[in-house]
Amino acid sequence: MARTWFSIRVELVSGRGEDYWPRPGRVFAASRSHTFGQLARSVDNAFARWDLAHLHQFVLADGTELTDPQSWDDQQPEESLDSGRTALGVLKPGAQFAYVFDLGDDWTHLCTVERDRVDPLDTLGIVPELPMPYWGWGNLPDQYGRLWEEDDGESSAPRSPRNPLRDLPPILPWWGPPRR
Repeated sequence: MARTWFSIRVELVSGRGEDYWPRPGRVFAASRSHTFGQLARSVDNAFARWDLAHLHQFVLADGTELTDPQSWDDQQPEESLDSGRTALGVLKPGAQFAYVFDLGDDWTHLCTVERDRVDPLDTLGIVPELPMPYWGWGNLPDQYGRLWEEDDGESSAPRSPRNPLRDLPPILPWWGPPRR
């Protein structure tokens, strides 16, 4: 298995009408037998998406589209391939393609198959069932742009306490009110 897995660099380009620079990114180890659908789920998890009830789409450099036909309610774009049945093995080192999650908010990613392959045991310490990130950088925006739990897009942010650790239970020595 040595050095047979792809290393796929995934950078968040845009989403919810914003372009990101520098682009947050993750690098994944992925087997040639993993599917595009599995890569989609792994990317969504690595980019902190929690509402996964949205459509996704891959677009390869030659214009080939891959989607999840079960999510389209019989309105899947003609000519698109099933992302859950198409293996990543169709990719070649150096290939670039786009991944879009949530076709309303358009979380758009540039994906690049790096030229060097990886050994999952050396890189991850395991052979994962799904593509798995092993490197990353950047701040990840909330899927819906929320900055705090009750953020409704109109309310003011909660006031920052003077000591933001004071309200925590004293489980760790530096949490909670000062000890006497």
